[in-house]
This record gives sequence, C-alpha cells and structure tokens, in this order.
Amino acid sequence: MGKIIVVTSGKGGVGKTTSSASLATGLARRGMQVAVLDFDVGLRNLDLIMGCERRVVYDFVNVIQGDATLHQAMIRDKRVENLFILPASQTKDKDALRMEGVEKVLDELSARFDFVICDSPAGIEHGALMAMHFADEAVVVTNPEVSSVRDSDRVLGLLQSKTRKAKNGGNIREHLLLTRYDPERVARGEMLSVTDVEEILAIPLLGVIPESKSVLAASNSGEPVILDNVSDAGQAYEDAVSRLLGETLPHRFINPAKKGFFSRIFGG
Repeated sequence: MGKIIVVTSGKGGVGKTTSSASLATGLARRGMQVAVLDFDVGLRNLDLIMGCERRVVYDFVNVIQGDATLHQAMIRDKRVENLFILPASQTKDKDALRMEGVEKVLDELSARFDFVICDSPAGIEHGALMAMHFADEAVVVTNPEVSSVRDSDRVLGLLQSKTRKAKNGGNIREHLLLTRYDPERVARGEMLSVTDVEEILAIPLLGVIPESKSVLAASNSGEPVILDNVSDAGQAYEDAVSRLLGETLPHRFINPAKKGFFSRIFGG
C-alpha cells in the first residue's frame, strides 16, 4: 500500500499548494508513482500550479458521487509521466466530500501509487479534516510569523486527536515545512527564526523554503518551483523531498548570505 501524506496548515496563503505540487513532482522524478489530490473544493488551485487547468474534465467530487471513474478524472502530468493530478471541484460545496467516498478514493489510490499527496484547504473545517483523516504522515506548512505558527499548533492537535490513526491509538508522522523564510529579516528581529518555530511546534524539520520571486513566477507559469533547479526555493524543495525519503541532509538557506568586499563597502 502507498503512503498517504497530507500537506496542511492552519493559516491560508502559506504555500500549501505550492508545496504539494513540488513535493509530488520531486517524488515522481525519483521514480515513484505519485498522485496529488486537491481537497480545496470550491477554490481549486492545484491544477493551475500544475499547469493542467485546461485539461480538467472531471474532478474529485465527480468521482465520489459516481459521475466519473478515477481513470477518467485523473490527469497525467506532461512533464513527469508517473505523476497524476486529481483536481477539486469549483462548483460544489465542501460537504460533498463525504467520509466514505473519500476513504474509497484514497484506498484505491494507495493500492496503485507509492505516494498519495493530499493538498488540504487551510483551517480546521470540513475539507481540512477530510484531507487529514486518512493520512499516514503530515507535512505542516507554516510561515515564520506568530499567527501562522499558532494556527499550525492547532492543526497539530487535530492530527493527534481527530485522524483515523489517532483514534486507533497510533500516531501520524509529522514534518515541519517552513516557507517564505528570510534570514535577513530574522537577523533584524522581524521574523521568527527556525529555532523559534521548532521550539514552539516541536516536530522534525523537513525543510526551510526561502522567500523567493521564483515561487510566484513558477506558479504563474504553471510549473512547480522544484523544476527550477537554479532557484534557492527549487533546491530547498528538492532537499525536502530527499529528507521525506529518509536521507539526512544539512539545512540550507537559513543564514544571511555573506557579503563580499565590494558589497560591504558600497552597501550592495
């Protein structure tokens, strides 16, 4: 059976969908069979970031309601042949995600794929609870700011109490993904440090994704930023994929860049 991983957070706008797309793409490029699902019914964005919005015919809710099969609804990525996307519905309500329907879809996917990545909506409402309920592991995405970290702590409480594993006496393996990190602002005391966030949330650090214009550029062009292997953000996501697969790597992009001689003299 494949591993079901939910990418979640308490606060919106922290980069869950960007992270879901990059982690799924990175795993698939390592030879894994990967499916990535959009649970954000009504506000779907995963298909945009994956660059397949014009190829959507059926969606997740269509499959749950029996209007389409998984084979009909899933979209094969054009860049990585062993990566498939299941988009969310833009027209249905989140209540269309029924527990038994979600379980059936995830069971079918985990029997076929090595990894099933669930892109959760923000918050702690129905869609987010459905996304995390059947997960084996969770990637908790947060920004280095107090409100985002506090909301992520609330999500950790739900992962430890409201999921199927928790109710059966088990534990979901949790990972921290810190996004939009700016070491210069941390040094000025304008942003929480990696250590601050780790001390508050007390879960293992999967990766630190630096603030980067390449993230927005990639999203606007329908390309997961992990494919931009020149950018710091793309490299950081690649490192996170390696750690997800059990490799031990040092964390990069957490210290301010050292300035050269002329930068120090002229303030560059």
